[in-house]
Amino acid sequence: MVEERMGDCWSYTKDQFDNLEKHTQWGIEFVEKYTKFVKERSEIETNYAKQIRNLSKKYQPKKNSREEEESKYTFCRAFLTTLNELNDYAGQHEVIAENLTSQIITELSRYLQELKAERKSHFHDGRKAQQHIESSWKQLESCKRRFERDCKEADRAQQYFEKMDADINVTKADVEKARQQAQMRHQMAADSKSDYSAYLQKFNQEQNEHYYTVIPNIFQKLQDMEEKRIDRIGVCMKTFADVDRQVLPIVGKCLDGMTKAAESIEPKTDSKQVVESYKSGFEPPGDVEFEDYGQAMKRTASDTSLSNSRDVKEKPKEKSKGKLWPFIKNKNKSPKQHKEPLSHRLNDFMTSKPKMHCLRSLRRGLSLKLGSGPEDFSHLPPEQRRKKLQGKIDELNKDIQKEMDQRDALTKMKDVYVKNPQMGDPASVDPRLSEIGQNIEKLQFEVQKFEGWLAEVEERMPSKSDTHRRSGLYETQNNTTVSNNCAQDRESPDGSYTEEQNSETQVKANINPIPPTSTTPEFDDEFDDEEALPTIGTCKALYPFEGHNEGTISVAEGELLYVIEEDKGDGWTRVRRNEDEEGYVPTSYVEVFLETNAKGAMTYI
Repeated sequence: MVEERMGDCWSYTKDQFDNLEKHTQWGIEFVEKYTKFVKERSEIETNYAKQIRNLSKKYQPKKNSREEEESKYTFCRAFLTTLNELNDYAGQHEVIAENLTSQIITELSRYLQELKAERKSHFHDGRKAQQHIESSWKQLESCKRRFERDCKEADRAQQYFEKMDADINVTKADVEKARQQAQMRHQMAADSKSDYSAYLQKFNQEQNEHYYTVIPNIFQKLQDMEEKRIDRIGVCMKTFADVDRQVLPIVGKCLDGMTKAAESIEPKTDSKQVVESYKSGFEPPGDVEFEDYGQAMKRTASDTSLSNSRDVKEKPKEKSKGKLWPFIKNKNKSPKQHKEPLSHRLNDFMTSKPKMHCLRSLRRGLSLKLGSGPEDFSHLPPEQRRKKLQGKIDELNKDIQKEMDQRDALTKMKDVYVKNPQMGDPASVDPRLSEIGQNIEKLQFEVQKFEGWLAEVEERMPSKSDTHRRSGLYETQNNTTVSNNCAQDRESPDGSYTEEQNSETQVKANINPIPPTSTTPEFDDEFDDEEALPTIGTCKALYPFEGHNEGTISVAEGELLYVIEEDKGDGWTRVRRNEDEEGYVPTSYVEVFLETNAKGAMTYI
C-alpha cells in the first residue's frame, strides 16, 4: 500500500540522495547557460541594429546644395526612403534586444537566485534528517552494546556465585556476597534490556518516518522545484520566439516601404529632370561660312594706318571657324571686321617674343573654380541662370516673410506692454523693431536687384519664333556689319558659360564686373617683367569708363584703342592706348574688331 501511495515520486531514489544533488546542480547550470545564450543573442541584435543605423546614417545625403539637386530625382528619393525604412528596421532589432533583456534575461537571473536558495534549503533539510537518523542509529548501537555487556557481566556473576556456593571451604558471608553481586548484575542486565528495547522501538519509528515521510517530502519538493525549472525554461524558449514574431508586422511594413519606394522610381521623369536641370537656352549655331583669306593680299599700303582701316568698306559677314555647338569652345558668331595688312600683323608676331598671356586667363578661370562666381550668376547659361535667380528670389522672399512675422509678433508684444505696463517696457521692443525694419529693407532691395537681373535674362532668352527669325537673319545679312547689342554666350576658360550683358542695360544698372587683377595677386608678378603684347585688333569705346580699380584703364566715348588680349569669359578686354598705357575695360563698353589671323577672331559689343 505504501509503495502504491508513493507512485512515481522521487522517493524511489531515497538511496540516491547524492545523485539527486548533482542532477539539480546541473539543472541550475543549464539555466545559467541558457541565460548566457539569450544575453549573447541580445548583444548580437544590439550590435546589428547599431551597424544598420550607422550604415543608414553614412549614406544619408549631406546638408548642402547637392542634396537639393539629388532630391529632384525619383531614384534618389527612393534611396532616401530605403535608408529611412532601414533605420526603422534597425529599431525593430533594438526592440528585440530590449524584450529579450526584460522578458527573459532579467526574469531568469532573478529566478536563478530563487532557485539556488530553494535548492539549498531543501538539501539542508535532507542533510539534517540524514544526520538525525544516523545519530539515532548510533544511540541504538550504544544501547545494544551496553545491554550485551550487562548480560555478559550478569552471566559471569552468576557463575561466580554458583562456584562459591559449591565450595565447602568458603564462608557463608562470602557466598552471600557473591549472591548479591549476581543479583545486582542480573538487575543491570534487565535495565539495559529494557532501555535497548525502548530505544529500538523509537529508532524503528524514526527510521520509518525518515524513509517514508521526511525524505519523500524533501524529494517531492526537489521534484516540484525541478519541474518548475523545466517549465520556466520552456516558457522562456517560447518567449524567445514570440519576441521575434511580435516585430514581424513592423519589419514587414519596413520591407513594404522599401518595395514601394523602388516601384516609385520613374526613369522617364528623371530623364526629363536632367533635361530641365541642364537646359542652357542657347541657340544652335548657324552655318559656317567660307572665309577668303586671299582678299587680304589685295590690299594697298594705305590700309596700314589705323584711321584708314576704319573707313574701309566693311566686308560681308562671315562666321568664324570652330566646332559645332554644343561641343564648340567659342560660340560667338560675328562678322569679320577691318584688319591691318597681313604683312604688318606678321611683322608684329615675328618680332615679339613668346608671351605667357594665357596665364591671366588661367588666373581668372581659377577664381571661378574656387567659387568666387559673380553674384548675378552671369557665368551660367541663360536657362540655368534664370533658375538660379528665381531660386534666390524665392529664398529672399522667405527671409522677408520670416522678418515680417517677427515684426508682427513684436508689435503684438508691444501692444500688450502698452496695455499692461507691469508686464514689460514697450520701449524695450523698439530697437528690435527698428533692426527688423532695416533687415526687411535690405532684403527688399536684394529682391529688386535679382528681379532686375531675372527680367533681363527672360527678355534675352530666345523663343522658338526668335530662333527661326535669327536663322533667317544670318542668311540675309551678307553686306552689313552686325552691331552686337545683344548678349553673346561664350565659354569661359574654366569651362563655365558666360552671358555678357547688354551695354545699354549695363549702363542703366550701373553694375560693373570686378577687374581680373583684384583676385589672386600672386599671378601679377608674372606680368611685371613681360614685354609688350602684340596687338590683335582694334576697338572703339561706346561709353566712357573711369578705371578706378587696379589693372583697369579709363577711356572716353568714341576713343580708338588697340586690343592686346581678347575677353576670356570674365567680361574684360585688355587694351593699349600707347606703349606705356594699357589695362582692362569692360567688354560691353567697347566694340572690338579682331584680326582674321588672330586666334578666335570675333567682334564684341
